[in-house]
Amino acid sequence: MSRAREGRDSVYTEALFSGSYFNNSGSFSVHKKESAKESVMADKKVKVLKIIVLILCILLLIEAVLYTFVIPSLVPAKISFSGFKNISEDAAREKIQQINTLTWMQFDTNKAVNVLSSISGIEKVSVYKHFPDRVDIRIIEREAVAKTIVETADGCKTVQIDKNGVLFYSNARYIAKDSNIPLITGLPLENLSEGSRLPSKYRSLMEQIDYIRSLPQKYFAAVSEIQVVTKEYGNYELVLYPVHTHISVLTDRVLNEDSLKYMMVALDVVNSLEPNAGEIDLRYGSVSYRTRSIGG
Repeated sequence: MSRAREGRDSVYTEALFSGSYFNNSGSFSVHKKESAKESVMADKKVKVLKIIVLILCILLLIEAVLYTFVIPSLVPAKISFSGFKNISEDAAREKIQQINTLTWMQFDTNKAVNVLSSISGIEKVSVYKHFPDRVDIRIIEREAVAKTIVETADGCKTVQIDKNGVLFYSNARYIAKDSNIPLITGLPLENLSEGSRLPSKYRSLMEQIDYIRSLPQKYFAAVSEIQVVTKEYGNYELVLYPVHTHISVLTDRVLNEDSLKYMMVALDVVNSLEPNAGEIDLRYGSVSYRTRSIGG
């Protein structure tokens, strides 16, 4: 009887192991199918990613060709200006059009500098080309230190002079508002035109005026005119006409802060001594004056 029981237990045990085996085999098969599906999905994702990368590479290549060849060669250059204060930007654009510039590739920076430098009111021109289609033009205008009057075919015109003695035209309203820009008369301007430079012997005068203008005190606001009086052997003297007085001041060619202060003191002293004085002479290190003639 015990042997029969042992036989049944053995059969039951084998049945249990057999069931466990079949269960484990079925689970393994399911996992294998899921892994195959995930592998297929991963392959599809890789293919899609490759396609996207390929498209992006093609777009980048097209963009590179566009920016490297098409835009610089075919698209009109975008020209911008900076630095204008008293000169019209339209005048500069008209000059640029003279070089027949259409595209960035065709734009000649040297020609641009040359044509813009022909505008008398421009002192310096810098041209920068920015790939693929931008051109940046920066200018520095001449600064007037004095002004004078020239005769032209259209009548008398006010022309400005910079510290280097170059004659140029600028915004007349701007010059009129600046009372610290003196009027210079008596300069030999017969053979000079816009953009010309004064003879070298007068450039030191412009440099002196430029320095005086840089001082905190506005000395030239008290002077209505500075007359250049040509002397023998190429020398010259100056006659200053102060504002709000009928007295003129004769001095040498050296014009500085000390001489202007000296002039102001001399005017006060002479006015108190001789109300009828017409001219003060400050040459030769002394002070003398002349009275006006009767009826003068």
